[in-house]
Amino acid sequence: MDFKYESNRIYLEDNGKLLAEVTFPLKDNVAVIDHTFVDESLRGQGIASKLVSLAVEEISRNGWKLEATCPYAIKWIREHL
Repeated sequence: MDFKYESNRIYLEDNGKLLAEVTFPLKDNVAVIDHTFVDESLRGQGIASKLVSLAVEEISRNGWKLEATCPYAIKWIREHL
């Protein structure tokens, strides 16, 4: 899958339709993972986990502090970091 990167957002789309995304707005050098979405057609394939993992990598690469308010991301961080 070819995930697309934008400022504080990683997503997957097909023909303009949003299929999955994670957002992590930045304020005062703190990136907050606040939203994770996966379309029903892709659920159960580990896409949300991959998105959060990519977001954490991007946050780390930029030297930002990590926080999360998205329930899925909070759970993922507790299990993987």
